[in-house]
Amino acid sequence: MSFRKNLGEKYSPLYYLAALGSGGLVITFFMYLMFLTPHKGYPIPVYDTLINVLNSGSPFQKLVVVVGVLGVAFFAILHFKLLLWNIREYAYFKKTEKFKDLKKSPAEIQLMAIPLTYAMTVNVLFIIGAIFIPHLWNVVEHIFPFALLAFFAIGVYGIKIFMDFISKVVAFGGFDTESNNSLSQMLSIFAFTMIAVGFSATGAMSHNPFVSAIGIVFSIGFLSVAAVFGIIKLVIGFHSMFKHGINREASISLWIIIPILTVAGIAFFRNSMGLHHNFNVHLHPTQHLVLFTVIVSLQLFFGLLGYMVMKHINYFKEFIDGKSESVTAYAAICPGVAFFVMLNFLLNKGFVGTGLIYKFSVVYLLLYVPLIYLQLKTIIVLFRLNRKLIKAWRTGA
Repeated sequence: MSFRKNLGEKYSPLYYLAALGSGGLVITFFMYLMFLTPHKGYPIPVYDTLINVLNSGSPFQKLVVVVGVLGVAFFAILHFKLLLWNIREYAYFKKTEKFKDLKKSPAEIQLMAIPLTYAMTVNVLFIIGAIFIPHLWNVVEHIFPFALLAFFAIGVYGIKIFMDFISKVVAFGGFDTESNNSLSQMLSIFAFTMIAVGFSATGAMSHNPFVSAIGIVFSIGFLSVAAVFGIIKLVIGFHSMFKHGINREASISLWIIIPILTVAGIAFFRNSMGLHHNFNVHLHPTQHLVLFTVIVSLQLFFGLLGYMVMKHINYFKEFIDGKSESVTAYAAICPGVAFFVMLNFLLNKGFVGTGLIYKFSVVYLLLYVPLIYLQLKTIIVLFRLNRKLIKAWRTGA
């Protein structure tokens, strides 16, 4: 696929969400490898465990490996293509008057899509390294400090963008809540939770207590910031929506709660595992069952609310299936990805972990049917939006 070029003032930082979504789909295919293939002795599936499955696994497990690896590879390539395209187009955009206007308006928060996507890129790189590089896990303890540095740099970048915005709002006021009648401002919260879940990976998987503690501490720090400002922005957003109704084009932002809850939940899970492995904090599987059940319940509620609202205003017919072009529509990808991932955790760490159902039982496999449908639906929407908003042949660019 070739992409449009030199969009100039037609570009928006929200185009980074296209790369973010494709990176998220990498995670969905990795979930099959994570929960449907054996990786005893390793916290995640790696090259060596996957090769063992291909050599001696059941036909079903071999199929899972092939599908999972091909899916990871395809969407990783798409992620990096879209990322490089965004970096180039954003460089042109920064030279325009529209960028200067963006920096003076509440829309400046759109810039948080950049560190959000970079945090996803580090996750994608980690997955690619684990499953495609032989014996990488033998030296993974040497890699974890570099992962921490990467997320620290992204975190500093995200904080700078956010502080530039919020400090001006607090110092001079002028934030128009009436024109921000959506949850678009929650993009910054999504970015901070994504950075937090990145730190938590090292916190959970490193066997060096000092390195693990650094990951856990920074993860908790970013989660804390996300929680405080998330509550503030959630209250402001719903207050404005209750008073003025929702901004039609930004109504998809009602679903941003879904990925925020997923990455926050995984961060809590990873931090608890790090505390368990390295600091002797006792855990019971029922704690994870409760955590993931609470998260999925909230996601279902916000998912249904967003769906009903968008059905009322014909959002899907116009901005997803129709001809109207809105880069904000890319925000539809992450909720599908996030709900798929969280349902995997609820099913495997919650239901299976507590013995409520047995792995690979008929019930277990049947519960994967709606998950696969959700994943395929999300992929279809991403391809549809790419054809509409990015693919070059549409404009002759």
